[in-house]
Amino acid sequence: MHAIAKKDLNSKILKITLLIKENYPELSKYIEEMPVTVPDVKNPGITLTNLKSYYDSLDTLLNDYIKEHQNKKNETI
Repeated sequence: MHAIAKKDLNSKILKITLLIKENYPELSKYIEEMPVTVPDVKNPGITLTNLKSYYDSLDTLLNDYIKEHQNKKNETI
């Protein structure tokens, strides 16, 4: 189950990263600045928690950007 969850999260991260790079390239600079993981000193490496946190950060970045720009569009109409 652990391997499936990790593979699923990696797939989601790849998809959202590609979506951002293809449709919102102006956000790419923020992806590069994001720490992918902050490894625990006792347990270094990429964990499900690290992957989930990174995916959530990407998702929040994208959704906040979309909402903000939709609001700006509506203000100019």
